[in-house]
Amino acid sequence: MISFEDVKNNRAVLTYISKADETLKSLGYTEHSFAHVTKVAALSSEILSTLGYSEREQELAKIAGYLHDIGNIVNREEHSQSGAIMAFRILDKMGMEAEDIADVISAIGNHDEGVGVPVNAVAAAIILADKSDVRRSRVRNNDPTTFDIHDRVNYSVINSELSVEKEYGIIKLKLSVDLTYGSIMDYFEIFLNRMILCRKAAEKLGCSFKLDINGQQLI
Repeated sequence: MISFEDVKNNRAVLTYISKADETLKSLGYTEHSFAHVTKVAALSSEILSTLGYSEREQELAKIAGYLHDIGNIVNREEHSQSGAIMAFRILDKMGMEAEDIADVISAIGNHDEGVGVPVNAVAAAIILADKSDVRRSRVRNNDPTTFDIHDRVNYSVINSELSVEKEYGIIKLKLSVDLTYGSIMDYFEIFLNRMILCRKAAEKLGCSFKLDINGQQLI
């Protein structure tokens, strides 16, 4: 049975993650390298663990989370679909069972807010973990005077915490935002569709989604 550690240590996977991030860096995007995918992998698994999903589902969420952005090496547009195809080839070659591959690639193929749908628990966990990774350290630009809106929003987030309150059926994203660099309206301008997708993902897991910014519940 193919494990997360097997995938994490695969040379091709390491290469694709690194090269995909190089591609996004050249286009001016925020960090999408090992820090991001490792965080998404861990948080995806944690979400499913807290909600009582099986250890195998948790493991598949880790794998999908780690691989979810490799499609950026092809193109940023429709990177979720190209990433799913790449992941299929990698995992099939490694000998993963078809049923497990199906869950992983459907999660990867549905993680982007443009076309994504939380089709299963693994997909829902990936969506929540990915969209909640908003933080200052993802901004590559060192000159605040030249920040675009994505830089401003990410740089303004001092702390981001996604919590699962199983007993209340709530998944909450809590942000501490420095309004010196970006406004709450800036956040909603680029993240509204992502938050709507997070709400759908939480509902797939039998929960409601809440967004808290600077102590104010906005969703």
